[in-house]
Amino acid sequence: MKTSSETAPAGRVRQAKDWVQVLAKYREPSTRRSILELVATVVPFLLLWTLAWLSMMISYWLTLGIAVLNGLFLVRLFCIQHDCGHGSFFKSRTVQDWVGRCLGVLTLTPYDVWRRTHSIHHAQHGNLDQRGIGDVLTLTVEEYRARGRFGRLMYRLYRNPLVLFVLGPSYLFILQNRLPLGLMTSGWRYWLSAMGTNAVLAIILGLMIWLGGLMPLLLIYLPTSMIAGTIGVWLFYVQHQFEETHWAKGDDWQLHEAALAGSSHYVLPQPLRWLSANIGIHHVHHLYSRIPFYRLPEILRDYAELAEAQRLTPLESLRSVNMHLWDEKLGRLLSFREVRSLYGVA
Repeated sequence: MKTSSETAPAGRVRQAKDWVQVLAKYREPSTRRSILELVATVVPFLLLWTLAWLSMMISYWLTLGIAVLNGLFLVRLFCIQHDCGHGSFFKSRTVQDWVGRCLGVLTLTPYDVWRRTHSIHHAQHGNLDQRGIGDVLTLTVEEYRARGRFGRLMYRLYRNPLVLFVLGPSYLFILQNRLPLGLMTSGWRYWLSAMGTNAVLAIILGLMIWLGGLMPLLLIYLPTSMIAGTIGVWLFYVQHQFEETHWAKGDDWQLHEAALAGSSHYVLPQPLRWLSANIGIHHVHHLYSRIPFYRLPEILRDYAELAEAQRLTPLESLRSVNMHLWDEKLGRLLSFREVRSLYGVA
């Protein structure tokens, strides 16, 4: 992977914060393009849902297969909701907020709650002094060593792939998102967002069971949501959890440096780039979150240094599953085995 030491046209080293002015010209969304991207995602999603429902008369296995495939389109709907939360999808904030709220029902994610916690993630990412909201819990080596045996065990369980990518997403989207956790004392707005989403979900699920019984819930709704949740959590994980990511504390932490150096450029094949709405171009997104996802490839075409920075291939990303602890001395993520080898911690 290449890091963020980039060279400006004039020959000087371009600092991370210098990119903000460069990227500002890409921030304007196209209403026509945004509508097209929304329709091109919602229509196939609804068609696959209908096809899955009809296929129950033929084969439950066929139904399950269609539901799993539709999970990919649900991921893309979440990515569009993500752009709405950043104010980058439509020129009208009111329009994109209501589009985001409607999509939040499909993605099991109360829009206003998520938008707030995600903004905290962007504002504090890579800051060792500000962790715990909108991120994957990451301990430093010293913090891990300071824990007792039970505390280390709990952290190891939390970072286990089965918990992170299978059990965790189901808990997050099906249970945790039903309450505005982290914002429960922050005002009625977040309660209204969570309870309003829950109420609409209850109506939809009630109609589903009334019309088709439990099988549509078990064979279509839950598999589609669980597959989308797992893919979404995986994407979020590899966007920040890689060996040469960036963490700092105190005066050593700088917002733009953390955005660029602490976010990966996940290089996916074209079909997956489309289905994930270019979210793999995450280092650019963190540098300037107001850029619509469909304009991110323009930036990589225009600036080769950003196209080459922080590249992470799918094969390389698999290694990140075994990296769990940030070593402040070495400035990289380590596996539990490496920590044991270096510091004698089991």
